[in-house]
Amino acid sequence: MTAGQAVVLGLVQGLGEFLPISSSGHLIVVPWLLGWADHGLAFDVALHLGTLLAVVAAFARDWRILLASGLRCLFRGRPFAEAEARTLWRLALASVPGAVAGLLLDDWAETRFRAPLLVAFDMALLGLVLLVADGRSGQDSRGEVGTRDAVLIGIAQAAAIVPGVSRSGATISAALFLGFPREEAARFSFLLATPITFGAALVKVPKLLAAGGGGDALLWGMATAAVSGFFAIRFLLRLVRTRDYRPFVFYRFAFAALVGLVALVRAARLV
Repeated sequence: MTAGQAVVLGLVQGLGEFLPISSSGHLIVVPWLLGWADHGLAFDVALHLGTLLAVVAAFARDWRILLASGLRCLFRGRPFAEAEARTLWRLALASVPGAVAGLLLDDWAETRFRAPLLVAFDMALLGLVLLVADGRSGQDSRGEVGTRDAVLIGIAQAAAIVPGVSRSGATISAALFLGFPREEAARFSFLLATPITFGAALVKVPKLLAAGGGGDALLWGMATAAVSGFFAIRFLLRLVRTRDYRPFVFYRFAFAALVGLVALVRAARLV
């Protein structure tokens, strides 16, 4: 892989991780469209380190407050005494379904799920889900995310192991269905990205490095993912204060149609 290809994929990862358009789906389809070799799931996860840096930087203050509250309450023997501590534990709880799905479906994620037409189908399907969910979003703050909310949002996140679903798209949709306003849905989704991304990187990145992957190209990709991811977070949080999620719905439909059209054209050439 060249540094230029890594930069393109890093940009795709940074934008797609936080905008509800599926970074994993784009990381499969973009090389397929451009005729590049499949770089593999481990490289995708390594790029997630860049977006992990982005979300930690964007929410550094939030994480300091959450962690300080969690530790303070834990040392006092009352781990759920403060709202911030409860949010921290619920973020941990919401991360469990995704971690279990990653362990159980890792082989499929490496092979069967990396299919452009599957990505196209999932892009269109989740686009429809996001469209319906957006119409259900609450207008006023619902307060803190409850335990039941965290479990349901976590289950939605687990579905994102299938490329094209979109981790942010699934979790935002679940939060919207639960009645959370658009900005609060996005904020919880972004906070939830931190533990699941960190866990996936711990598993996959050492394997990539042991196999001799990465090098300078990987560093370029990670840096691009970090910068573009940071600005994608800021952009989406500003956008949803005054707009809905329909632009991303329409993009998903258009992307799915493009993949389907290209697949048909390439199949016709083989006949």
